[in-house]
Amino acid sequence: MRLLLAIFLPWLQFFTIGRPFAGLFCLLLQLTLIGWLPAALWSVYALSQYKTDQKIERALRR
Repeated sequence: MRLLLAIFLPWLQFFTIGRPFAGLFCLLLQLTLIGWLPAALWSVYALSQYKTDQKIERALRR
């Protein structure tokens, strides 16, 4: 679900992972038609990093 959000509403996805300033910057980037593609790619990359960080945190808690 977050992947679809990252592709279609990249700025909103940043708010769901706790990065509001990146979300605001991404919104400004997405407002330009040319900037939508880089914003979506950045959002997907940030989501993958977030998932990796979560896995590392769970592994360290064990």
